[in-house]
Amino acid sequence: MRTPVDLSKAYRLLNHGPVTLVSSAHGGHQNVMAAAWCMPLDFSPPKVAVVIDKSTYTRELVEASGEFVLNIPGRAIAAQVIGAGGQSGRSLDKFSALGIGRLPADRLAAPLIAGCVGWLECRVIREPHNEQAYDLFLGEVIAASADARVFRDGHWHFDDADAALRTLHYVAGGQFYVSGESLSV
Repeated sequence: MRTPVDLSKAYRLLNHGPVTLVSSAHGGHQNVMAAAWCMPLDFSPPKVAVVIDKSTYTRELVEASGEFVLNIPGRAIAAQVIGAGGQSGRSLDKFSALGIGRLPADRLAAPLIAGCVGWLECRVIREPHNEQAYDLFLGEVIAASADARVFRDGHWHFDDADAALRTLHYVAGGQFYVSGESLSV
């Protein structure tokens, strides 16, 4: 049986991919924000899209530096993900306030976030119209890495993984699902 979905909630039908933490840096400042609206765009070279609102401190740092990292958090840091999405980095150091650990990136000044299971280091592909009109940023992935306990041979392997390493999938209102069983067809 089908049921109508209010158009203001229609995005929730698609928006259950892994939530990301977007980290950024410029001029000695670093920040992190949660972003559920993120997706791959291309294979070679790999590209991604992410929505970064005009009002965010992360947006300011990304525009100034031309780079960002998409960090894919595991269940173990769900509380930090909610905190990073609910506070502004202009008024506090989210890393210290929320106990978010940082690791050095391979190619960028923006940090990798500890407790994540995947990291995509990206250079912004400038599309001023999309950035201003839709808050949509495109990035070319210039380095990628993952936690070998859950990603190997080019695939996620959550079936035998510690539950703390399963990816978070945000469905709004503070509600997450975590990655579940796999299905090979």
